[in-house]
Amino acid sequence: MSQPGPANTSADDVDPDVDVLGIDAASVMRGSRLVLDRLSLRVAAGQHTAILGPNGSGKSSLVQLIARQLYPLADDGGRTDVRLFGRSRWHVGELHRLLGIVSPAMQQDYTGDRSLQVFDAVVSGFFSARGVGPQHQVTAAMRTDAEDALRAMGSEALAARRMASLSTGEARRVLIARALVHRPRALLLDEPCAGLDMVSRRHFLENLRRLAQAGTTLVLVTHHVEEILPEIEQVVLLRDGRVLRQGRKAEVLTSAYLSEAFGLPIRVEPHGDYYQATLR
Repeated sequence: MSQPGPANTSADDVDPDVDVLGIDAASVMRGSRLVLDRLSLRVAAGQHTAILGPNGSGKSSLVQLIARQLYPLADDGGRTDVRLFGRSRWHVGELHRLLGIVSPAMQQDYTGDRSLQVFDAVVSGFFSARGVGPQHQVTAAMRTDAEDALRAMGSEALAARRMASLSTGEARRVLIARALVHRPRALLLDEPCAGLDMVSRRHFLENLRRLAQAGTTLVLVTHHVEEILPEIEQVVLLRDGRVLRQGRKAEVLTSAYLSEAFGLPIRVEPHGDYYQATLR
């Protein structure tokens, strides 16, 4: 959860051209283990970015750092520097208006609630809650925005279903719709295609492409080269909690760099608008 920020911190006050994310030499400990080691990363507004690496490379820890579920070690002056939209301190509700986050852990939480209806899950995004409680007042405008978000993800027919009844792909689309109710400037998607078959994955990626083309900055965390959208411009390769390489997609997605990151000989080749990786 985000640290409390000043009372006048508002998503409406943020410069539309400010960087989505800025991390400077952040280190994170889990118990006695260093999981991120002086990691630096910048994502500019509109700079669609893929964060790629093998299991154990630090991807999940990086997602939790961005989501304010983990915090970096302070430097000698007691400072930490992880900025979202130019600020290091946010009220959680304000931050969620700018940055939508979807992860497998979040999906498990929502689909594990057997009574939760899809529409309620989506409209609850306005309240940073799971579902709609008696203390929440859902306005007509909120209902319209929730319907529009479901429609944008091709999920309007699911509105009356229960979250627990959805397939993996259906639930993933619904949770992105939930994030979209605020029309956020950016989406952070952690392993968004996990558990999808080939056809569902391609349909899902096409939905993400439309969001990118409409102006939502995407930060895609994955260990599959094949999921890196044509719209993605920047690729960050992680290994052992460090940034191994980062830069333009064509410069980073090479056989040599992928082999170094994953520790096995890998061949990377363009495949239509996407890339494909195979073990050599």
